[in-house]
Amino acid sequence: MPNSSSISKFLLLALADTRQLQLLHFWLLLGIYLAALLGNGLISTAVACNHRLHTPMDFFLLNLALLDLGCISTTLPKAMANALWDTRDISYAGCAA
Repeated sequence: MPNSSSISKFLLLALADTRQLQLLHFWLLLGIYLAALLGNGLISTAVACNHRLHTPMDFFLLNLALLDLGCISTTLPKAMANALWDTRDISYAGCAA
């Protein structure tokens, strides 16, 4: 008899158990997320708009800023949603991302 179980969700550990600390974590994560969006957006805008910033170093800086935008946009919104709605599960695809 083969085992036919599959993994559909993972359970995450909560950062805090009290509601006030969960809301504090949400606001802190939101501030970090907005600061990262603003900083990386300014870097990518400056490199894209200024023609003197088309050196190889600035090209790699632009790539690093875009990579940081992609990485922070997958983890922090899920952490903020978990803190705000008091959920602790993440899908298998979300964990892989």
